[in-house]
Amino acid sequence: MLFFIYPIYFYFLYTSQFETMNPLLVLSIISVYFCVLIGISYVTSKGADTNTFFTANRQSPWYLVAFGMIGASLSGVTFVSVPGNVVKIGFAYFQIVLGYLVGYWVIIGILMPLYYRLNLISIYSYLEQRFDQWSYKTGALFFLISRTIGSSLRLFLAATVLQLFLFDAWGIPFFITVAVTIALIWVYTFKGGIKTIVWTDTFQTFFLVTAVIITVVKISGDLGLGFSEVIAAIKSNGYDKIFHFEDVNSTLFFPKQFLGGAFIAITMTGMDQEIMQKNLTCKTLGDAQKNMFWFSLTLVFVNLLFLTLGALLYLYSAQKGLALPAYSDELFPRLAFTELGSLVGIFFLLGITASSYASADSALAGLTTSFCIDFLHFKDKSESVKQKQKFIVHISFSVLFLIIIVVFKEINEKSVIDAVLNVAGYTYGPLLGLFTFGLFTQRHIKGLAVPLICIASPILSYLISLNSEAWFNGYKFGIEILILNGLITFMGLLIISKK
Repeated sequence: MLFFIYPIYFYFLYTSQFETMNPLLVLSIISVYFCVLIGISYVTSKGADTNTFFTANRQSPWYLVAFGMIGASLSGVTFVSVPGNVVKIGFAYFQIVLGYLVGYWVIIGILMPLYYRLNLISIYSYLEQRFDQWSYKTGALFFLISRTIGSSLRLFLAATVLQLFLFDAWGIPFFITVAVTIALIWVYTFKGGIKTIVWTDTFQTFFLVTAVIITVVKISGDLGLGFSEVIAAIKSNGYDKIFHFEDVNSTLFFPKQFLGGAFIAITMTGMDQEIMQKNLTCKTLGDAQKNMFWFSLTLVFVNLLFLTLGALLYLYSAQKGLALPAYSDELFPRLAFTELGSLVGIFFLLGITASSYASADSALAGLTTSFCIDFLHFKDKSESVKQKQKFIVHISFSVLFLIIIVVFKEINEKSVIDAVLNVAGYTYGPLLGLFTFGLFTQRHIKGLAVPLICIASPILSYLISLNSEAWFNGYKFGIEILILNGLITFMGLLIISKK
């Protein structure tokens, strides 16, 4: 990839002033990037059938899955929103990351052994085996809703960056930008599915991590700061505060953030078909557990790197006297494309593209898998029928992504990471309640009451969150609303259950 990128870079370096990223350069890099992705897809999808699409024939090397999951888990939200949020909350986001670590280890010890023992393709099949069809369909439906909205919001960031620094210069509408973006994902995932994604995500994670490292090194050099001086500058400007124990009513209160992070990891990874589908492509349970263990440790380091980057972005802006953008999500792209030089601009472009597409492509495959297995009952159909229906489902979810992104652009008033975590708190709660009830009780539930409880739980959680400051002496819910949501679901299921 770099073999093709560097000639393009040097051509535009010597034929333009490079005060901002040249749209033709952006287009050239994006074109080469996707040609490589399509090339990987061509190689990995040879002879692919529906089993390859859904499980990669359970032959994925664990270390490739682990490295590629970094890009899929972080997404464009982490790439842009986490650095941008540093000016508001410092390093407080790291409280959530520490919670993630605990959540991933719960997945290693409890959920992975269960999924491998039952030899699942869709993890929601467990709910059918443990309870009944109503529980099974309810769990799968909540995943479809959660992941469709969440992945659309993540992809929104990549489309926005491309719009600001490429398509706006040519007067192309945002709708077209999004349509092209999603079409490119569809092209390289529609045949090879999860097998292709294991390899493309590894490729994309490399550029995501490299982009952050290059930017940190560049800003540190421009500010004349060494490693120890960077730490001192971050501390002296008050960005380094991680732990918040002062105010129980604050959304940054450590137990809220830590427990919220743990349960977000358990639900958005361990109970999420998109992420677990990659883990289930490993040859054995032991390989899958090694993958998750090393992935969890690496993710902690990478998130700390993102927070450091955020602090440096604000330090750089202050020293240069630059006006801050109205939306914090715009800070990193604006500096990368207009202030930090062409190399940072190029790698930012590659990084935001990689982070967003690594998340969106696996989401598209996961959604297609869940719908085909959980609602179209692929098990008893011929290969030709499977291929036809998979094609229709895959393209339908692509269109749905397009619609959600365009609508979100019109109503967005907050950082995208806030929006993603907010949505997750309400949509993953019923999944948390269902899986927890199945794993930690021996009681039975069945019938229409299950989906009714799972629908009522997010509504009750929202009403409680909306009125919590008045009802609970100023207490304000943050991401721990997920725990309350899961608890309400659990209690509702307990009431209707039988021995």
